[in-house]
Amino acid sequence: MLVLTRRGRMFLQLCFMISGAVALITVQQPPVVTAPLGHDILLPCEIQDSQDEEIQTNPVLYWVDEGKHHLLNSDGKYAGRIERTNQTSSNKSIVLKNVQWSDGGTYECKLSIRTNLRGSFRLKGNNTMLIIYDTMNFNLTNHNDTLLRCEVNMSKDFDFALSVIKDGCVLQGSDSAAGRVMNRGIVTLSQTVSLRGGGKYECQLQLRDDLITTSSFYSKPTAAGEDGKNATAACSPVISNLEQYPEPWFLYVSLLLVPILFLLTLTTCMLMRRGFLAERFNKTIF
Repeated sequence: MLVLTRRGRMFLQLCFMISGAVALITVQQPPVVTAPLGHDILLPCEIQDSQDEEIQTNPVLYWVDEGKHHLLNSDGKYAGRIERTNQTSSNKSIVLKNVQWSDGGTYECKLSIRTNLRGSFRLKGNNTMLIIYDTMNFNLTNHNDTLLRCEVNMSKDFDFALSVIKDGCVLQGSDSAAGRVMNRGIVTLSQTVSLRGGGKYECQLQLRDDLITTSSFYSKPTAAGEDGKNATAACSPVISNLEQYPEPWFLYVSLLLVPILFLLTLTTCMLMRRGFLAERFNKTIF
């Protein structure tokens, strides 16, 4: 039976960490969180547990914004607006109350932690971008009652898109339509389309595959026969987001290689350890 010394155990731990074989405790944060102006929003932070590494003390939680302000302090701009979740669980999320335009920006979750493998250290997640938006306006324009305009203000333009949909089709904007206008740090997204007969029109604000908010407008039917003809003009069918992204075969192959690399690394470490012990044994004898 092989009994490893303290130095030997540390050596193997180092080999595991280099190879990525040991699953270490990490902090998970989403890249983007959106919030309607004036509402409360959850800023998620979760400790990802590990079977190989154990937390030995209750972690100390910190939340910091991009200006290095600590959200959990009792004074400052966040005073009275932060609510913590269950402090004894792995969920280290907080609730930011009454979100304002000035709250838009990045937030980082940090922990002072002690584990059996790494001792005491500071652990942090990836920054979360908080983007604020206000109520979506979706109505006829003031100067032309045949044009329908959708507009929403946001704290940051971050791959958002506005689209107007009717009967399963995305309506193409008019010449003076879509735009992004920035005023005092607030970005206004807009989309203007021509009415295509009566019925329900829906404006959607999307962040990539996620639907953020919607607003509806109902138009009275026009003359008989005109609705169907107008509805197909300047209209593109809604395409499923699943069709836009190919299957990540390269990622699948890479994942299959992980256990192979793990076994090779483990074998190498054990052989190096055996050679080290043999060399010590020979030196002891001779």
